[in-house]
Amino acid sequence: MVDIDEFPVALAEAEAIEPMVQIPDVLPVLPLRDIVIYPFMIVPLFVSRDRSIRAVEEALNNDRMILLVSQKDVNKEEPEQDDLYTVGTVAIIMRMLKLPDGRIRILIQGLSRCRVDKIDGGGKYVTSSVTPIIEPLGAENNSLEIEALIRNVRGSMDRAAGLGKNISPEVLAIIANLDDAGRLADLAASNLELKVEDAQSVLDIEDPIPRLRRVNELLSKEIDVLTVQAEINSQARADIDRSQREYFLRQQLKAIQGELGEGNELFEEIEQYRDKILKVKMPEAAEEESLRQLKKLERMHPDTAETATLRNWLDIMTDLPWSNASKDNLDLKKAERILDQDHFGLDRVKERIIESLAVRKLREKPKGSILCLVGPPGVGKTSLGRSVARALNRKFVRLSLGGLHDEAEIRGHRRTYVGAMPGRIIQAIQQAETNNPLIMLDEIDKVGADFRGDPSSALLEVLDPEQNSTFRDNYLGVTFDLSNVMFMTTANILDTVQPALRDRMETISLSGYTEEEKVEIAKRHLIPKQIEENGLEKDDVKFDRKAIAKTISEYTQEAGLRQLEREIGKVCRKVARAKAEAEKAFKPVRITADNLKDYLRVSRIFNEGALKKDQIGTVTGLAWTAVGGDILFIEALKTRGKGKLQLTGQLGDVMQESAQAAFSYAKARATELGIDEKIFDEYDIHIHLPEGAIPKDGPSAGITMATAMVSVLSQRPVRKDVAMTGEITLRGNVLPIGGVKEKLLAARRAKIKTVILPAPNERDLEDLPQEVRDDLTFIFVENVLEVFEAALRESKLPGAALNTRAKAKTQKAS
Repeated sequence: MVDIDEFPVALAEAEAIEPMVQIPDVLPVLPLRDIVIYPFMIVPLFVSRDRSIRAVEEALNNDRMILLVSQKDVNKEEPEQDDLYTVGTVAIIMRMLKLPDGRIRILIQGLSRCRVDKIDGGGKYVTSSVTPIIEPLGAENNSLEIEALIRNVRGSMDRAAGLGKNISPEVLAIIANLDDAGRLADLAASNLELKVEDAQSVLDIEDPIPRLRRVNELLSKEIDVLTVQAEINSQARADIDRSQREYFLRQQLKAIQGELGEGNELFEEIEQYRDKILKVKMPEAAEEESLRQLKKLERMHPDTAETATLRNWLDIMTDLPWSNASKDNLDLKKAERILDQDHFGLDRVKERIIESLAVRKLREKPKGSILCLVGPPGVGKTSLGRSVARALNRKFVRLSLGGLHDEAEIRGHRRTYVGAMPGRIIQAIQQAETNNPLIMLDEIDKVGADFRGDPSSALLEVLDPEQNSTFRDNYLGVTFDLSNVMFMTTANILDTVQPALRDRMETISLSGYTEEEKVEIAKRHLIPKQIEENGLEKDDVKFDRKAIAKTISEYTQEAGLRQLEREIGKVCRKVARAKAEAEKAFKPVRITADNLKDYLRVSRIFNEGALKKDQIGTVTGLAWTAVGGDILFIEALKTRGKGKLQLTGQLGDVMQESAQAAFSYAKARATELGIDEKIFDEYDIHIHLPEGAIPKDGPSAGITMATAMVSVLSQRPVRKDVAMTGEITLRGNVLPIGGVKEKLLAARRAKIKTVILPAPNERDLEDLPQEVRDDLTFIFVENVLEVFEAALRESKLPGAALNTRAKAKTQKAS
């Protein structure tokens, strides 16, 4: 084995041994690894292979000459002729030193190129017959091409040394004074650290001019590599120098601030901020902005107002859960069980939530819709959002938007303002400490707008799954991804919600509860809650089912449950007082329908019921309000006059127009309806809706007012057990209306048995509880003539030929 002790060293020609010696025809062979020896090179070599050591000893015993040939495969221990190159270098051994580990070290000098003719490896060492290669000599050395090549090689070697190539000044001095093309090529190649293949290609060329041209090519390539390497080193050095400079400057700043008595705390604070910024794993843009602001903080005086502002900003940036997310509960059965535990009924809402959860289970990051829960107060919209968060294993944050007027409440204030803060959305995420909470936007229908902007417009981006991944809060100044947040909204009515915002939400209606549902909810949730909140034990007070039903019917008037909960709480507080004042063992209290009055006093709620008897000109109508359904009585009266229509009871424009349409229809069909046409010339019609302090509007009382008019004009009583709702046209057609469930619950509460509805509203009965359908009889009508036939006492109107097509369709739900 031959190893290189150091890079090849080329000596001056004056020191080199002249190669003009007689070269034997057969020489011992020393195979070389990873090096090619050129003539006139002086190189130290380590020899470790046994046959190679014997070849050196044989050369020393004779004329000290040995053939140096490079191996093609460095891993070959016993190379044969095919494993060696065909051109080598005859060298003379100048010195030999034996080492303690059995190796020897020799110093050799190349003498001449030679061709390897035949290798003989049968002896103790390898020998080969050789043919010396005589370089051609001539007058070509003065040609312009040779002169140009020599200058190029000289300049390139200087440039390579300038770029960091390890070339000694002595070698450069020799090259500068060397005019022989062949020897210049060998000397340059020996100092370029070429690969074995490239170095051997130079050794194989006999003619000095092509050899120098080849070296010039290799030298140009090496310079290109050195140039790129120098650029890389320069860039790395610049980065290191910049880091070191910042470190030294920071240390100096620390020392200066320490002398001023203000440095240690600020420096430690900055380091803490830097650690937090790197720890929270912000997006790249946010992290760059945070570090940039941190550098500004370093240069500020710690007592300035701007420093305090910047500290607040950094506190919020490092507190936000950029990468912290809670793991969703994707167990559908468990989620359904949690929803059932927290809420009774609301099957449609629960079904939609479970569907959302199923989609999330199948797709890791779905673009779900925003759910908007619409319904009267107290039906459980907000508490349902809390249950959804618990079912999904997410943090819950509620934001009340009622009375919000400033757009900055959503998008945040710019930091230039005194007291600037991020918007409520970012504050909610900071409060939740996860980037995927459930945020409930409560009372979205009560958002206002003024000169400070429109919060509804700001919510368009927040509630749009296509846009909220790049939500930019004005205070932060960077984007925050809201696509992981689950938004739910609540509203009492949708009319006041901006249309574009309404379009981004999926609406789910929560109607009022039936009495049976309220009783069940009170038993399961409200009573246990009030017992616990008032410090009672479970057995201290018991409510009979009839007592709960009486509380609902006589002490509350609502679609939801808030007033019912307050009344139950009132009973529990009186029981708690009795228990606290008891001198002996407290005896449990049982609340019944009979003793309920002792705890709740006299009811101040007057629930209007059905009429006591059939009356002329008085009709029971059904109305929808923001707190549920209700019944209202429409009264009509004829007075001496000139056929005018007078309306009272704070009626809105739409309701007044409905009354006018009904009046025109009655006048047009007077004969068919059995009305004397002279009445319209001699009498005025006055329509009044009681409870005049309450504004009323909407088209759904159209058939009710028409029935009242026809009743008073034809002197036919109206059935006391019939209520109705529906819009009327000039042609007498009955159009569908909304709020059917709430209106029917009000009718049932008033003990009304028959309800007249527009025929298209028959499909709305699917959402009605079965017990309500069992208690009511429904008459579905398409024309107002069918209404008159069903509501007025005469089975047939005198002189009227009712169309058989318009015959009322009566349904007794089962």
